[in-house]
Amino acid sequence: MRTFVKLTVVLAFVVIVLGAYTRLTDAGLGCPDWPGCYGELTVPKDSNKAAALFPDAPLESQKAWNEMIHRYAAGTLGLFILALTVWAFIRKRKHPEQPVLLPVALLCLVTFQAALGMWTVTMNLQPLIVMGHLLGGFTTISLLYLLSLRLKRVHMPLGDAKMRTLSGFALFALLVVIGQIALGGWVAANYAAMACTDLPFCEGNWSERLDIAGAFSVPEANTYQYGAHDYAERMTMHVAHRFGAYFTAIVVGLLLWFGFRRTQTSVIRSSLNWVALFLVIQLVLGFSNVIFMLPLGVAVAHNAVGALLLLSLVGLNYKIARNA
Repeated sequence: MRTFVKLTVVLAFVVIVLGAYTRLTDAGLGCPDWPGCYGELTVPKDSNKAAALFPDAPLESQKAWNEMIHRYAAGTLGLFILALTVWAFIRKRKHPEQPVLLPVALLCLVTFQAALGMWTVTMNLQPLIVMGHLLGGFTTISLLYLLSLRLKRVHMPLGDAKMRTLSGFALFALLVVIGQIALGGWVAANYAAMACTDLPFCEGNWSERLDIAGAFSVPEANTYQYGAHDYAERMTMHVAHRFGAYFTAIVVGLLLWFGFRRTQTSVIRSSLNWVALFLVIQLVLGFSNVIFMLPLGVAVAHNAVGALLLLSLVGLNYKIARNA
């Protein structure tokens, strides 16, 4: 079962990357209906028929395929999680230690994710729905990774008092990273990634133009594709994400410093190494997005490494809890 869970984690990561690619290629409404595409199970070849069904949404085949491939992968992930849940209940009879609550929670979550995917389309990329869908994907892969850790038998010395003092800091760092991911999701959902093109903060008199109330509101609009906020509001979103990145780097950096000083346990130090690696890569990708004007490959990688940084902190927290 551990192998199947690992495969499911990999598939969830692929779904996250495909979701980022779909969003960044403006293909979120590549198919204006759900779960099919212009009334079909695949991208239609007859553009005239598609136009007759949705005259206000002309068919763009490339964007439609981007969206449908993401849906196919997400649907396959749902089937994997369903199989995982059934398998967990069957295995529980002979192996009482088999986790069941996590697979059930995952099945409920992926079902809700499907609903969010539908609302993303039917509500024309409403930012709260888009951000919720992104956070749901990150939560799904985190719970799958946690399940894989619980199924893995790792020999660890127990009862290290130093780990108890580190556990609170590690949890705080995890929550900070989750908050930063949410801010990034809000920036992406509102097309604010290029609202600031200067470093380290923003160009011009940015501090005088901040509009926090407007930046974190949802204006009325017929469609939210390409954004519905004005520049000051988008700039405020971007600045918040930029400050969040600096704060996250400080918090995770301090966690690494304390962690390496307080433990000699190889399993914990290995996890700290992974956290450090993904933090550095993520910072480089974030700056590269600004310097090189949001190239598609870098922007997709920024999402992917954000997921890996999150997973490395989930793993670190789990192993610290086991060691405390």
